[in-house]
Amino acid sequence: MNSSRLAGGVLSIIGLGIALIAGLWLATQVSVGMSAGGALLGAGLVFIPIALLLGFGVYLFLRGGTEAKQLSTMQQQRQLLDIVKSRGQVTVSDMAVEMTVPADVVKDLVYQLVGLQVFSGYINWNEGVLYSSDASKLRELSKCKNCGGDIVLAGKGVVVCKFCGTEYFLT
Repeated sequence: MNSSRLAGGVLSIIGLGIALIAGLWLATQVSVGMSAGGALLGAGLVFIPIALLLGFGVYLFLRGGTEAKQLSTMQQQRQLLDIVKSRGQVTVSDMAVEMTVPADVVKDLVYQLVGLQVFSGYINWNEGVLYSSDASKLRELSKCKNCGGDIVLAGKGVVVCKFCGTEYFLT
């Protein structure tokens, strides 16, 4: 659990605790003769810190959830990059099994890493094999390593073989 979620939960619990204590105190004061106006003033004064504590606590808790998702994605990207760089070549299905994610998630992670310009290599989606390669070797690439066909620019940092569909990623 990250610190934002923990702090948000603690603040929310403190706010609820103060609300409970203040409510009980006001109820006992009204029962022993406090006027309705005094009880209303007391409730109004107690409402401000309670609302602040609960509001900020909920905000931190929700923000912590978003941070946890981002951290999870970054960890998956790092794991994929480490596996490909260390092995040089790996199948997408093996990556999906090792990372315990669907193959589509592996594909999305590859494109994210290319967009971040931290991965260079190529992938043959037909065979489902992901290759790591030095960027200098890919920049000199004019023919597909898979079928020998011509490659064309397909997007920022991506070239593709127009015959077999193998994609090469440049950084």
